Amino acid sequence: MATRIVYTDLDGTMVGPRGSFWHTAGRDLTAEPATALLDLHRAGIPLVLVSGRTLEQVVEAARIFAADGAIAELGATVSWNGGRERRQLTGELPDGHDGRTPMEVMAALGVVEELIAAHPGRLEWHAPWHATHDTDALLRGRVDPVAVDAWLAERGLGWLTLNDNGAIQLNSRMTLDPDPAPPRVYHLMPRGISKGAAIAWDLERRGIDPADAVAIGDSISDLDMAPAVGRLWITANGAAVDGMAARIATVPNATVADAPMGHGWAQAVRASL
Repeated sequence: MATRIVYTDLDGTMVGPRGSFWHTAGRDLTAEPATALLDLHRAGIPLVLVSGRTLEQVVEAARIFAADGAIAELGATVSWNGGRERRQLTGELPDGHDGRTPMEVMAALGVVEELIAAHPGRLEWHAPWHATHDTDALLRGRVDPVAVDAWLAERGLGWLTLNDNGAIQLNSRMTLDPDPAPPRVYHLMPRGISKGAAIAWDLERRGIDPADAVAIGDSISDLDMAPAVGRLWITANGAAVDGMAARIATVPNATVADAPMGHGWAQAVRASL
């Protein structure tokens, strides 16, 4: 396979603790990811950032890393040309909501507040970062996404799904009940929106064969990229999450990197050159 493009997740994959590109998972300084990025650019292979962050955040990161495109809110928005051109993907948002964002529809239905109330101490807004999301309700906590999806379906809201976007560190802003397990970030959003669907749309726009594309990630939501590309890399920190190894084993084109976060990302990039 001759790699023609690389799609990468940001947090926990390309960048490490506290979003640093210059620190390992153990918080040691490293230039390894930067060197790999330089090699990728010198090879002329485009890099596209794919993240749960907002479009503005991902476009800004794309400028810093000299990326060729940005996919935001877990696949809801595909942008290129420095963010000046974009395509909004709405998935299975029901007919009759034209002109309204998924968040506007969810707010009108009161579904997020009802979901949080049904899981006291286990689920809350991922404040303050949730406030600028248009397509998904950004949440944090410790819940079972499968059980939440069943809860949504029982209420006639089966067009929505809760996506797990990985673990995060505890901080003073959180009001969750004490628990030894780390809290996780979730995106409540319409079905049909995913990183994989966004990549597939972007590859078609670019005229690139999916077999010539590589994706790199660390979370359950990143496994959705696998069907859209020739090869998916999962960094070691992602593969170490409970239940992740079994999920990866079902993805035939997935490879686990030897190292976590930036060093694992650098390995995936170099293997793609």
